[in-house]
Amino acid sequence: MNTISPRALLVRGMLAGLLAGVAAFLVAYVLGESKVDAAIAIEEAGEAAHDHAEAAPVSRALQATAGLGTGTLLYGLALGGIAALVFCFALGRIGRFGPRATAALVSGGLFVTIALVPFLKYPANPPAVGDPGTVVRRTTLYLLMIALSVLLASGALILGRRLAPRLGNWNASVIAALAFVAAVAVSYAVLPGINEVPEDFPAALIWQFRLASLAIQATVWATFGLAFGFLAERAIAPAAAPKEAVQPTS
Repeated sequence: MNTISPRALLVRGMLAGLLAGVAAFLVAYVLGESKVDAAIAIEEAGEAAHDHAEAAPVSRALQATAGLGTGTLLYGLALGGIAALVFCFALGRIGRFGPRATAALVSGGLFVTIALVPFLKYPANPPAVGDPGTVVRRTTLYLLMIALSVLLASGALILGRRLAPRLGNWNASVIAALAFVAAVAVSYAVLPGINEVPEDFPAALIWQFRLASLAIQATVWATFGLAFGFLAERAIAPAAAPKEAVQPTS
């Protein structure tokens, strides 16, 4: 492989992140916006019944288009840069994998670590769900779950690498994965739960909204893994050496 600077990979990671943000916007608009509209309608109906309805400072149409697009692009850009730096560290250190395979492993690992694990403990909620007075507490717990997941995943990687020389790569990986799952389960049990869904809120709507949120995250990381793997391989893989011209014999 040719040597390449982390800066070059960072640029490619941010580009792949932008592509992932575009894909996430499309999924969010198609799958999520109708659920958000339905939840807002329920919220506005409740506010109207209590004479507390207020005009939104930003129109719903602008939120669902420019606002959503800006948010997903910035989200993809930031995560693309972070994932590219993780890729720089992981390449050649987690096994004899090429750039595409390493990018896929990094994307899958980050999806599980910073998206799936926190989601299973503190799933996303649509508008009209959640007490406004507890938003700081809920946000803090969610960020704490992300931090714990990252730390536990890092510990599992270190454990797997230390066990590999004695047990082999496969056995070490299985033990590390089981240790990670067990540690996450303990974290779930220790951290407080949050259940602020109103009793009269449609269960189907909140379930569909949460599935859409998870689909958006999966789209981000799948798109990034494919795009960045392609870009990284083109940057790292050596070009085929040109064949020497055959000199005619005299």
